[in-house]
Amino acid sequence: MTEHNLVLLNETGGVAVVTLNRPSAYNALNRALSLAIVETFNTLAKRDDVHAIVLTGNGRAFCAGVDLKELTTSPDVLTDGGMGTESPIVVALRDCGKPVIGAVNGAAVTGGFELALACDFLYAADNARFADTHARVGLLPGWGLSQKLTRIIGVNRAREMSFTGNFISAQEACEWGLVNRVCTPESLLDTAVSTAKQIAESDPGTMKAMRALMNDGAELPLGEALALEGERGIAHLAAADLSQMATRLESLKTRSKN
Repeated sequence: MTEHNLVLLNETGGVAVVTLNRPSAYNALNRALSLAIVETFNTLAKRDDVHAIVLTGNGRAFCAGVDLKELTTSPDVLTDGGMGTESPIVVALRDCGKPVIGAVNGAAVTGGFELALACDFLYAADNARFADTHARVGLLPGWGLSQKLTRIIGVNRAREMSFTGNFISAQEACEWGLVNRVCTPESLLDTAVSTAKQIAESDPGTMKAMRALMNDGAELPLGEALALEGERGIAHLAAADLSQMATRLESLKTRSKN
């Protein structure tokens, strides 16, 4: 394991585990931690030996959001390129080119909730909780929560969460489709890493293209998204090395027997 100040990085079997490491502050996002996250994901994006990423938190929380103590003394933490679709954190996770599983080990609140939503999908410990308190502290989301959350759990449930600022449990989050799987705290990371290793078995180039196709298509009306799939699917097939397909199919047959 190597430590990048406020981010811990552990690697196993083509999987990188990125751990937010400000446990005494519930992994709240100050400028230093935010920069460390961006740098870590930008570095992993260039690594050909890393095929999937797990993002989690150290301690009792996944991430408590933006560090309000720093925000009150340095408002430019958010205004200086920190918000919007081209925010460095949003871009770093979006453009890393590798699937990111969020392993939510505790509370994911407001900006921490947005960070979780920047992952491709989520697993959660059974003691994890989710809340959007933007309105309560006098802010609007800036990393996509107001749009992503409505699309994942439905607009009425999203309104209730954001208007009240109340927490929902991991089990509720799973029932609403926000979380894919609820695990014990002890098994959460192992379960997420196991899934990430399965992802890492796929062809890296195809996985990167699949992830981009889903993400880009999600921002389009259905008709345009289907057309995008057709265009990219044809282009990908034309460039594919079909000689490797028989080997991959045989590997799938072996796996299905296990």
